[in-house]
Amino acid sequence: MPKKHGIWTRWKTDIRVGMFLAKRDLKRANPWTTTLIVFVMLLTFLNLVVVSGILVGLIEGSVSADKQYSSGDILISPFLNKAYIENTPEAVAVAKTIPGYVASVVRYTGSARVESNYRTTIAADELRDGAGGSLLGVDPTAEHNFSGIDKFMVEGSFIEPGDSDSVVLGKNLLYKYTPIEAPGFQTLKDISVGSRIRITIGDVKKEYYVKGIIASKVDTFDSSVVMLNSEARKLIGRSDYNANQIAIELAPGTDPLIAKKMLIQGGVGDDGRVQTHDEALPKFLKDIQATFGILGNAISSIGLVVAAITIFIVIFVNAITRRRFIGILKGIGITPRAIAVSYMVQSIFYALAGSLIGIVVVFAFLKPLFVAHPIDFPFSDGILVATVPGTMIRTVILLLATIVAGYIPARIVIKQNTLSAILGR
Repeated sequence: MPKKHGIWTRWKTDIRVGMFLAKRDLKRANPWTTTLIVFVMLLTFLNLVVVSGILVGLIEGSVSADKQYSSGDILISPFLNKAYIENTPEAVAVAKTIPGYVASVVRYTGSARVESNYRTTIAADELRDGAGGSLLGVDPTAEHNFSGIDKFMVEGSFIEPGDSDSVVLGKNLLYKYTPIEAPGFQTLKDISVGSRIRITIGDVKKEYYVKGIIASKVDTFDSSVVMLNSEARKLIGRSDYNANQIAIELAPGTDPLIAKKMLIQGGVGDDGRVQTHDEALPKFLKDIQATFGILGNAISSIGLVVAAITIFIVIFVNAITRRRFIGILKGIGITPRAIAVSYMVQSIFYALAGSLIGIVVVFAFLKPLFVAHPIDFPFSDGILVATVPGTMIRTVILLLATIVAGYIPARIVIKQNTLSAILGR
């Protein structure tokens, strides 16, 4: 027991001496050199956090938009062997009774073909100017209150109650906004507000005016023909009010799993699939999220290696140029361990200073900037995803890497013969 106590005492002494030496060296160091090293650590930290955060945020922006404007916190959809949600009005009534309920919207969907040159005579071997898309029937007032999707109109205006002869087209149906020409993929050309189109669902055909064009970066709307729910029911032959989708918005802080449980207990689970937004998220989006996260970490690791090499070089050059001083320290009784600790403390200082500045930059400047001005990707508004736990983990990783990078070169120099170091040999 006394032996163990003596070892711990020597360790504490070495740590105190090492911290004293590190503090002395940092005070005497060139301020420009110190600033440059801290700046490298700052860039490394930003590379660790921001690069992966933007890559994940690229998909997270799309997921967040889908939740806010399309599926809400809870999504009710038909069972896989059913065409619609049974007892839809009753399901909506139950939804309004759950704690945290804010709003809901009922939508009718179907597959449709849209044609624009149907009045023009064409050759027998030609295809009419048309596009395949989804039919989306909504209540304009309820949709405005739920999602406010009408703010994304790029031409014209959103449909209003009573617009039984008008529709809104998603940008993915128009060559003007999606200039893609590929086999099996058609878009409408020469279409603008006021144009007349024909919608075909099975054997049912009807003409409508284009009232507006929407570009929301939400596929539910951007790939659809949006019309009044009453018109959609006529086209798909629905005489009842059983819909294809019920999206429910909950108050912030409400647990969607509890809301889901209450809906199922209320009998809604017998009429359709009740899912939280995360459960209803398509698998390919989840796979892309995971892939981008791995890619971001891989890119960030390159910056981590660069930072470690930088610290290695700085400490190694520092130790080499001060070999005589290190030899004198060893000669007067300073242990090699205390000298190694001093260089490790210097490495910790550089990494910690860069990380603290980086944390301030990320959370006080970059995150609010990305929220106010997201990156305009074609399919989403990219944001910066940076959480406090994730940032702390990356900070610890950076600290550990710099500690190792500081210890190795110091250990190499310290192991030299004391007399040779003092004489400069």
